[in-house]
Amino acid sequence: MNSKALFEMSQTEIEKINPSTLTDIETVTINHALPHEEKVLSFIEQMGNPYCFMSGGIPVRIRFTGENKKLSQSLVNYFSLLKQK
Repeated sequence: MNSKALFEMSQTEIEKINPSTLTDIETVTINHALPHEEKVLSFIEQMGNPYCFMSGGIPVRIRFTGENKKLSQSLVNYFSLLKQK
């Protein structure tokens, strides 16, 4: 897996994905005896797209903004946006 492919996966809009094609994160196993790099590669191979997956029957999309915000401020911003809709 190259960095271009990972970048493209990170841009995926979860609303456009059929949930039945997403990997359930509960099915992913990690061999802790492997070196760090091999664990990461194994995780990505099992997940398919590590940015979009299922957890407890719910589609999840992971996104990093590159900003150094605290979770509490991010939650305040999120709920403020919801109130505006």
